[in-house]
Amino acid sequence: MNRPSLISTFRKFQTFGKLLFLMVSITTCNQKPKSNSFGDDVAFLQQYTPIIILSAPDGNGRVAVSPALQGRVMTSTANGDNGNSFGWINRELFSSGDTLPHINPYGGEERFWLGPEGGQFGLFFKKGDLFDLNTWQTPPLIDTEPFNVAEHSTERIVFTKDATLTNYSGFEFKLSIRREIKILPVEESGVLGVAYQSVNTIKNTGNQAWQKETGFLSIWLLGMFNPTAGTTVIIPFHPGNESELGPVVIDDYFGKVPSERLIIKDSACYFKGDGSYRSKIGLNPRRAKNILGSYDAINQVLTIVRFSIPDSLTAYVNSKWEIQKKPYAGDVINSYNDGPPSPGAKPLGPFYELETSSPAAALKPGESMTHTQTTWHYEGDERQLSLIAEKWLEVSIAQIKSVF
Repeated sequence: MNRPSLISTFRKFQTFGKLLFLMVSITTCNQKPKSNSFGDDVAFLQQYTPIIILSAPDGNGRVAVSPALQGRVMTSTANGDNGNSFGWINRELFSSGDTLPHINPYGGEERFWLGPEGGQFGLFFKKGDLFDLNTWQTPPLIDTEPFNVAEHSTERIVFTKDATLTNYSGFEFKLSIRREIKILPVEESGVLGVAYQSVNTIKNTGNQAWQKETGFLSIWLLGMFNPTAGTTVIIPFHPGNESELGPVVIDDYFGKVPSERLIIKDSACYFKGDGSYRSKIGLNPRRAKNILGSYDAINQVLTIVRFSIPDSLTAYVNSKWEIQKKPYAGDVINSYNDGPPSPGAKPLGPFYELETSSPAAALKPGESMTHTQTTWHYEGDERQLSLIAEKWLEVSIAQIKSVF
């Protein structure tokens, strides 16, 4: 069956190694990468796919959205066409003209996904498959299929999509998706800034309830950003005993994260987002607050992400690639730092990711669930940025810069 594509398919690669070869790489991650302007990135993207621009009333804040990529926020800027472009874009994949097996990582600073990925209720594996890279397959719904534009103005856009998905256990989900993106005013003074919010809703449109025994879905939002040697991810957490709240951070997704790359302080953890070492961390719902962020000390860019997190729900889908003992003991927050998957190999990007998830959606027919996320980017004088960091993340820029 032919899969839809953004661009004409010249040829398909058959191995994951060739997929890695296609993906864009910065020559070295330990120096400041060449920065594209927002106007440059938009002009590039428009060669391959339609792009809709949302603009703030002041004309400086702008957000570039792709209907063909599930209403994905590809990038944004705080300073018009000549301003910095905050989202990571896989230029080499766009330029190649190829549709890849397994996944088409076009990039973008907020994409809509659905979980779980692996496990007995996973969406990325067929029933009976081994949990490995050869059988792993991103559903076309969240990889190559477009979403429909239902409403559109200069500051807001609404996408819709009807879909059917089957999980590893063979349960079929019938659902509708509604994704709204709107650009917001920036209230902080003394800095350049852009802010946007996405409101993401899934509805059970079938005639069967989504139950614990057959698997739940969750809304999963992932942002891919440009790394630098001076980028640090900051995740505040609820302090307390591990016996009551669990470990502060799950840090063994790709092998344990080295201690020099992950520092845990009293109420915040710090994770390197330099794109030079493949690693991932996660926080459970008893530890996670409704906020995380990053600071690029080289370009003086502060990013804040806030999201909806219910007080009473602790069931989150588990995406690990195994038959799970606890399929509803998943993460609320994740951060991924890209890097070579093996010595001498090319990284996927490189990039780093900030990710949030909704609770497991236990929906009866006709019921829906919404996950909301707001992203801010600020750039300017560090004294002003520090006031914002202290307000939202409860740490200063000086504290962030002193960790590593």
